[in-house]
Amino acid sequence: MTKKIIVLPGDGIGAEIIGSAQEVLEKVAEIYGHQFEFEQHDIGGAAYDKYGEPLTDATVDACLNADAILLGAIGGPKYDTLPTAVRPEQGLLKIRKALNLYANIRPIKGFVPLLHASPLKESVISGSDIYVVRELTGGLYFGTPRERREDGNVVVDTLLYHRNEIERIVEKGFESARLRNKHLTSVDKANVLESSRMWREIVEEKKADYPDVTVEHMLVDSAAMKLITNPTHFDVIVTENLFGDILSDEGSVLTGSIGMLPSASLSDSIGLYEPIHGSAPDIAGKGIANPLGMILSAAMMLRYSFGLNKEAEVIELAVEQSLEAGFYTADLDIKNGKKVGTKEMTEEVIRHIR
Repeated sequence: MTKKIIVLPGDGIGAEIIGSAQEVLEKVAEIYGHQFEFEQHDIGGAAYDKYGEPLTDATVDACLNADAILLGAIGGPKYDTLPTAVRPEQGLLKIRKALNLYANIRPIKGFVPLLHASPLKESVISGSDIYVVRELTGGLYFGTPRERREDGNVVVDTLLYHRNEIERIVEKGFESARLRNKHLTSVDKANVLESSRMWREIVEEKKADYPDVTVEHMLVDSAAMKLITNPTHFDVIVTENLFGDILSDEGSVLTGSIGMLPSASLSDSIGLYEPIHGSAPDIAGKGIANPLGMILSAAMMLRYSFGLNKEAEVIELAVEQSLEAGFYTADLDIKNGKKVGTKEMTEEVIRHIR
C-alpha cells in the first residue's frame, strides 16, 4: 500500500513529536510492506512567521490531494497579541472547515501503569473507556456575526447549526456506539438552548435506525459531574462543538496523562490526526516532550484512513508494552520506572514493534 501523508509540525514541540510518529510509521511500513510518502507544510505560528497567515491556500490544496494529515501542535505566547484573524488557532479552524472535518473522535482510556497519577481514585477511574464524538465545524466557533458593538461594550457570538450538520454527527455517534458497547450518551443543554432542543429531537428521530443501541440524553453540566464521579458509566458520548471541546479535555485529565491521548478529525473522505495536548513552548527543543499521543494519533490514521487495523493495533500494543516496561517521559510518572526523553521513548516503542 502506498499513501501520501501531509505532515504539519506546527509550533513548539510539534516538530519533535511528529518526527517520532514518522519514525514509527516508517518502521511499520518496512515490516508490513507499505510505502508512506511524507510531505511537510507549515501551519499556525510557523506559517504566520513565513507567510503572514496561519494557513495558506497552497497548504489546504496539498491536504485536499493527500490521503491523510498528521498535525503536531500549534500556538504559543509569542502569538498572543496578534489580531484574532491571524492567530495560530485560526489555521486549525480554517483547515477543519476547508476539509469539512466535521467529526472529532477522542478516545479516552487510561493506561494501567499511569492510573496512579489520576486525580481520581484508581477504583473510580479503573476500567473507564470513553469515546467522545464531537461535532467540529459548526456551533459557536464558526457562527456569524462575531463582533463587538457599542464602542466595544457589547459582544456577539452566534451559535448556528443546520439540521444536516447535527444529523451527520449524531449518525456518527450511533455508528460508533454500535461498534463498541452499544450505549450512546447524547449531551446537550436542551433546558436552555434552542439548538440543543433541535439536537435532542434529531437524536430521538435517529434512534429508530439503531434499535440495538441504548440512548440516553444528558445535560452538559450533569455530564461534566458524572465524568468525575462515575466515568465508567460512559461508552460513547456525542455532542456539539463547544461542549465536546470542554468535556473531552476534562475526560483526558482523568487518566492522569493528557500527553498520552490521540484524536482524529474526520470528513467523509479524509482525516487529520493530532494529539490533544498543546504546543508546550516551555519545553520545545529540550528533547523531553512526550511523543506517545502523537504516535497513537498515527495509529488512528492507519485504522480510520487506511483500514490498516492490524498495523494500528501493533503500534498501540507497542506503546502499552513500553509503559509496562517502565519507560516514561517527564510529564508522566511510573513507580520504579525509567524517565527518558523523546528520542529514547520513540526508540522503545519501535523496539516493541520489531
